[in-house]
Amino acid sequence: MQRTTHRRRLLARPVVVSLAVAVALTATSCAKSEDDASNDSSTSAAADSEQKVASPAPDAKTCTIDAYGAEKLDLKSATVGFSQSEKEANPFRIAETQSIKDEAKKRGVKLLTANAQSQFSKQISDVQDLLAKGVDLLVIAPLNSDGWDPVLQAAAAKKVPIVTIDRKINATACKDYVSFIASDFVEQGKRAADQMIEATGGKGEVAILLGAAGNNVTTERTKGFKDQIAAKAPDLKVVFEQTGDFAREKGQQVTEQLIQSNPGIKGIYAENDEMGLGAVAALKGAGKKAGDIEIVTVDGTRNAVQGIVDGWISGVIESNPRFGPLAFQTLDTFTQGQEVSQDIIIEDGAYTADNAKGDLGKAY
Repeated sequence: MQRTTHRRRLLARPVVVSLAVAVALTATSCAKSEDDASNDSSTSAAADSEQKVASPAPDAKTCTIDAYGAEKLDLKSATVGFSQSEKEANPFRIAETQSIKDEAKKRGVKLLTANAQSQFSKQISDVQDLLAKGVDLLVIAPLNSDGWDPVLQAAAAKKVPIVTIDRKINATACKDYVSFIASDFVEQGKRAADQMIEATGGKGEVAILLGAAGNNVTTERTKGFKDQIAAKAPDLKVVFEQTGDFAREKGQQVTEQLIQSNPGIKGIYAENDEMGLGAVAALKGAGKKAGDIEIVTVDGTRNAVQGIVDGWISGVIESNPRFGPLAFQTLDTFTQGQEVSQDIIIEDGAYTADNAKGDLGKAY
């Protein structure tokens, strides 16, 4: 397999974030996926897996507690509510929730949690319930980007600051919410395209397993991939797109349909690892061999990185779920009256055939 040219260039790219938050980041955590055989990582691997941030751009917008209209408080004496969007069957969500819990415990902060079980109406009622229980601050991993008005109005009435992680709420920063913490999803799509171009030689037909509809992650990962393909490899054609809802079973089902309707497909871009692993299962079930169809995914779960080692996956763009330290540091900085960035963007790495075996301990 010819996968060496661009990899070192793809491992990290600079991003925008609050400098105060960047300096304060010191710890993180890691969680097992449900079908890992083992998860022994060294101390150095754990340190390397922390979310990494860089200095802010000159025009980066910030927010303060005075501008937001809330009141200063001591985070140690506060109650923080965390709303998880999806069932914790996905390793990304398992690691995300565990990171929030670990950081709250480390800081001695009271934490109330709720899981919407992938139901948006439940997530809205979950957050309203957290507000009714008297939380002072909220961390929300939104299922959808739209439809948050009832929550935002209720939080504003109680002067409860909100930090959103991973997916963006379509609302006004430093008015409806304080900060959005996430990866650059357009950039992830571009980097996935670079890996697909390298794996396929930039020619042939490829498919996209789309993430769930209704959120900015799917839209931006798709845009980045398509824009990069159009700019760098016009002979690589996207001929199939269908949602796999960020789920392994659905990714497998869609891939089974794909290889029947498009037997000449050369590559599959899965917008998360779970769909990519579903695609691998479909290819194995169809009697395909590792490398027959190139697969590029986004996330960085242990099973997907192992898929690179085993030859079934060409590359994985990291999307680091360990939000706990950065989310709590943002809340701490903000509630003390200091500036925080409205958009806090994480610097993600990548896994390739060159580094997958050695870096398996960094995966979650």
